[in-house]
Amino acid sequence: MRMRRLGNSGLFVSELAFGTMTFGGQHGYQHVGTVSVAEATELVGMCLDVGVNYFDTADTYSGGHSEEVLGAALGRRRADVIVSTTVRWAVPGQPSGPNDQGLSRHHILRAVEGSLRRLGTDYIDLYQVQGWDGRTPWEETLRALDDLVRAGKVRYLGASNLSAWQLTQALGVSERRMLERFIVHQVQYNLVSREVEWELLEMAEAEGVGITCWSPLAGGFLAGQQRRGQGAPRGTRRALGHFDPADETQAFDALEVTREIAGKRGVSPAQVAIRWLLERPQVSSVIIGARNATQLADNLGALTWELDDDQRAILDVVTEPMLPYPFWHQRMAGAALPGRAVHG
Repeated sequence: MRMRRLGNSGLFVSELAFGTMTFGGQHGYQHVGTVSVAEATELVGMCLDVGVNYFDTADTYSGGHSEEVLGAALGRRRADVIVSTTVRWAVPGQPSGPNDQGLSRHHILRAVEGSLRRLGTDYIDLYQVQGWDGRTPWEETLRALDDLVRAGKVRYLGASNLSAWQLTQALGVSERRMLERFIVHQVQYNLVSREVEWELLEMAEAEGVGITCWSPLAGGFLAGQQRRGQGAPRGTRRALGHFDPADETQAFDALEVTREIAGKRGVSPAQVAIRWLLERPQVSSVIIGARNATQLADNLGALTWELDDDQRAILDVVTEPMLPYPFWHQRMAGAALPGRAVHG
């Protein structure tokens, strides 16, 4: 298991992280997974055995029950790992008034105490804002988060699901006010969702922010069970309307290539999709999830092999998204990218 640095920080995490959305199965998350403490303990043990040191959860998963299950499954091994959780949205099953969500000081300070209690710990390694809050100034949000770091309740800060200008604005506030900055941006990134390449990856690289990837299998689509012209398998997140690709034709073209490479290499389509992400230069860690030990073992198998140049190239080509303006114009004009050679 390779360890990779998160942005410009001194924190190293495993190239595969384990996401715990499948833990708990409460408050509307039953369709994702209903992993119990006993099952979670087995999955956590499998991860630790192969060197995974990064476990990702959220206060919204199963109304906070996912945090409880993860904390119980880690037990005495808590000090050996990096745990990340989130703040932004109202927690299912709890009060949801105007002050029970967002990135205000009020909500952040209440939310972190809830997460610490459910995780059974006195600190959170990586505390991430899970989305944009246009009602609250970054100065208020970042000052509250900085106070948590200074108090020892949080060690590092991260963000998720922001646009490039929002993340840049936050980094600028941190620099001007001398506040703790985001060291990582957690984004949706997979073979059929490559929009982050338009701007976010280059921006993160330029600003020293690490990239972690959620939904590497596009809600199970890249596991390869779905066929062109057929609906998503019952019981999957995709069957409930989540993670539909913007270009379905291209998505199934990509899935066919993924299956072909998987057949040649003797691995699963899921491993091909995960392997492609692991080999993207800006990616710090890929967050995998599992409902059971069989799924987890297969996902972990992506660590044992590499794509060859031809396989990587064909995946790049078949999944390349259509560029929006101004990115197509910059490519047409031959605009230089940071760190790239300029010819002519």
